[in-house]
Formats: sequence, structure tokens, C-alpha cells
Amino acid sequence: MKKYTYSAKQSDNKDKWCIVDAEGMVLGRLATVIASRLRGKHNPMFTPHADTGDSVVVINADKVVLTGRKLDQKCYYRHSGYIGGLTTTKAKDLLEKKPADMVRFAVKGMLPKNKLGSKIFKKLKVYAGDQHPHTAQNPEVLELQ
Repeated sequence: MKKYTYSAKQSDNKDKWCIVDAEGMVLGRLATVIASRLRGKHNPMFTPHADTGDSVVVINADKVVLTGRKLDQKCYYRHSGYIGGLTTTKAKDLLEKKPADMVRFAVKGMLPKNKLGSKIFKKLKVYAGDQHPHTAQNPEVLELQ
């Protein structure tokens, strides 16, 4: 009798909500845990081609930490599409103006670059302060060290 490997479907996913407090966490280490949770790699029925992950709410994104001299040296780039349209933003300025974007950029870079990655990324909610509007989903607190 042949045994086949189980392949999860989208309907098999019981979408849970997790909340992560980013206060004092190193940005890269935080982003890897969040990306893994969004993707569903913690789940025993993980399937690479299906969305088996959880929704993640990140609070206190303004209190995230960058190690070394990254705060002064790391740059974020975007291009308008026109000649000479490259705009650079230092990590220090981005942390002051839009701290939630810094976490979003880090997590997005760790997700697949396809339609599934875009769909998974929509399940990430990032807030600069400690308040969030997702209490109705009863998110479980995800403890990180």
C-alpha cells in the first residue's frame, strides 16, 4: 500500500492571530520570526505553495533596535522611474518618521517574491505605539527573547 505525503489546502488553515511586542528587539531577528510565523513554518501541516500561516500584529515598532552602526549607515532606496530619480533615506530618519515601515521592509524582504508572498504580507499589521485595533480577534501574545 502506497503512502502519500499530505498537502495542505487553503481551506485547512485555521488562521490564528499573534501579537508581538517589538520593544528592545533587534530588527533582523524580529523580522525572521515574524516572516516564519506569517509563512506558517511553525505549523506541522506547512505546505510551500499554500498559505498556512497566522496573522501577526506588531506593536511598539518605534522601539526596535539596530545593532552596530546600522542606524547611521543603513540606507533605504526607492526610485521614481525617471532619470536621476533615486531617493535614499537613512535608517535613523526612517525610524523617526515612519517606524512601522522599517519593520515592514525587513519582513517583506524575507517573504517569497510571488503572488503568495503578496497575499501573506497583507496579514502583517504594524503599529508604532502600543495600541492596536485588533482586540476583537483575541490575539495570543508571542513571547520572543
